Amino acid sequence: MNQTVSLQQLADKIGASLHLADSDSADTQIHSLSTLASAGNGQISFLSNSRYRSQLEKTAAQAVILKSEDLSHCQCSALVMDNPYVGFALAAQLLDSTPRSADGISPLAVIADNVELGKNVSIGPHAVIESGVKLADNVQIGPGCFIGKDAIVGANTKLWANVTLYHRVVLGQDCLIQSATVIGADGFGYANDKGRWVKIPQLGTVVLGDRVEIGASSTIDRGALDDTIISNGVIIDNQCQIAHNVVIGENTAIAGCTVVAGSTTIGRHCTVGGLVGINGHMEICDNVYITGMSMVTKSINKPGVYSSGMPATENREWRKNGVALRNLSTLNQRVKALEKSHLK
Repeated sequence: MNQTVSLQQLADKIGASLHLADSDSADTQIHSLSTLASAGNGQISFLSNSRYRSQLEKTAAQAVILKSEDLSHCQCSALVMDNPYVGFALAAQLLDSTPRSADGISPLAVIADNVELGKNVSIGPHAVIESGVKLADNVQIGPGCFIGKDAIVGANTKLWANVTLYHRVVLGQDCLIQSATVIGADGFGYANDKGRWVKIPQLGTVVLGDRVEIGASSTIDRGALDDTIISNGVIIDNQCQIAHNVVIGENTAIAGCTVVAGSTTIGRHCTVGGLVGINGHMEICDNVYITGMSMVTKSINKPGVYSSGMPATENREWRKNGVALRNLSTLNQRVKALEKSHLK
């Protein structure tokens, strides 16, 4: 729903000090956000990187969220705080015009007789809610969703269209699940009997904590025996694969197309870049930052930044580097032989 807020309300919301231009008052209304280059009357923008200071000097925005050192370059009203990017996020929440995924309970939804519905629950058309499900207060279930038997969805959690929750999956409060995500599908568990794959039933489930957000078309597999655990405040981007019995610690962020193999534990406050592959049965400690396209093949027990992906180069240079890499073992042997002869 579109709304307007005053500059003072915005400043109070984001914890900023308000510096007014001569033409404004604390009651001047803001209706939306925009970039420094595109903003106009009634819009607020932000500056978190000094490289864009030239845009600040020219902006037509009604107000800008910025740091104190940039205030002298601002010709319009300013909301001054230490972290303008966080201020932008909080302002965006206040001015959020994203619609609900459902309003009320559609007569086209299929809901089992013994489903427990909290207050103000909304369920969109063609959603299927199976027996034993518990939906807490203010839950939104978008069109076409499937909620399997005995699943639990916490208060204020929102599912966009066509989300699938398998049986006994548990979602905490204030979670956001984007479209086409599947939570609780079978993990990849098989035993090999003389070349024949024997399926291992996946008897655990998936438990999400509070304030977890999962991007579109991601998959989180249920545990084989114990549960797959996604802790409070975790954010996972689009098209990620989280395998069975993975445990992800609080406030960790995982970018798009990353794959985490089974029974791996990732600590708290970690950041995993896009297209990262993390091997199974490993532990990654707290405060680890893995850059995009890395391949993690062993446990990490020391906080810090880790990389392995190679940046793209011209094909000619890449081919030369490939030849050098193939000859690395021979070169290493020659160096060792030279070292031995030198010692003699």
